[in-house]
Amino acid sequence: MLRAEHTFRQTLFMTWAAIRWLALMFVIAPVVEAPLVAHSSEPVRPIKVWMGNASWYGPRFDGRKTANGERYDCEALTAAHPTLPFGSLIRIVDPHSRRYQLVRINDRGPYLEGREIDVSLRVARNLGLVSRGVARVRLELIALPETRDPEGSSR
Repeated sequence: MLRAEHTFRQTLFMTWAAIRWLALMFVIAPVVEAPLVAHSSEPVRPIKVWMGNASWYGPRFDGRKTANGERYDCEALTAAHPTLPFGSLIRIVDPHSRRYQLVRINDRGPYLEGREIDVSLRVARNLGLVSRGVARVRLELIALPETRDPEGSSR
């Protein structure tokens, strides 16, 4: 008798748990909204937009220090620019293929006349620049890094 009561309680508990799980998965979860950040209805508006020539640098530089002190990783989504602050976010758009890639500035360069930005090998692959070597692209400044005043608070 005691064993049958224990099995009945266990079965009842498992049934109740299954019903709660089904309610959570099929009734409650679909109506809960994700945070607004997860699905922005508007594209991010760039701070500045300009055209320039992009080139890329690859595995030969892997592991070397960049101008900001990081180690270069040819598979990272990074780029070099002569003047933008380190940490700036740039969207690079190939106007012909309409492919784009968001990159972070972590190095200085390029040092050749007529080139605006050097991208990592991964970015060059994503944009289809590897075989071309140099390509005309649209550069969109998306964000500048936060600056800190001397007292330590961010602006």
